[in-house]
Amino acid sequence: MRIKWLGHACFKITSAKGVRILTDPFDDNVGYPLPQVEADIVTVSHQHFDHNFIDCVKGNFEVVSKVGNFYVKDINITGVHTYHDEENGKKRGDNIVYVFDVDGIRVCHLGDLGHVLSPAQVEMIGKVDVLLIPVGGIFTVDSEKAETIVKLLNPKIVIPMHYKTEPLKFNLDHVDNFIKKFSNVERLKGQVVEIKNEDLKMNELKVIVLNY
Repeated sequence: MRIKWLGHACFKITSAKGVRILTDPFDDNVGYPLPQVEADIVTVSHQHFDHNFIDCVKGNFEVVSKVGNFYVKDINITGVHTYHDEENGKKRGDNIVYVFDVDGIRVCHLGDLGHVLSPAQVEMIGKVDVLLIPVGGIFTVDSEKAETIVKLLNPKIVIPMHYKTEPLKFNLDHVDNFIKKFSNVERLKGQVVEIKNEDLKMNELKVIVLNY
């Protein structure tokens, strides 16, 4: 499985068979170049401009933007209802957490999660191998709450997202406050990481920071 970070909460996940999943595409108000890529599946965690701009996506793709269980192009997808804030959505509305089963690896994309997950939500999400988690605060969970969520979901690999970078126009926290909480951190020089099943056999959680 190949994971490419396109900025913000947008990733292109490609299976061994070539099925391409795109998460939370953004419009040109975010600061990153538009993710003009081809995809087979596009997921939208919530209807905000920096997460739902499917017009930039190319190809014959299917959009998943609901809670539930889906089987799309040989990929099992589970959407779990959460909130964009700590007040049951009163400030910023709903958010959907998606879990993808790709090549036998369970990838969880938390979208713009704004609160610590409840025991029921953790159970619905289930086993997580690779966690894509927002850490920039302000509009999502901050580094402290993100650390708590990592402990609740107990993944093998964590990839932070939705934090301040040079291109981003938003005022978010940098990734450093999150990664300093972990001992096994790898900063990659590029946007892409390849993950295989044997990579999940390590005893210690690993944080991988992709470089936009």
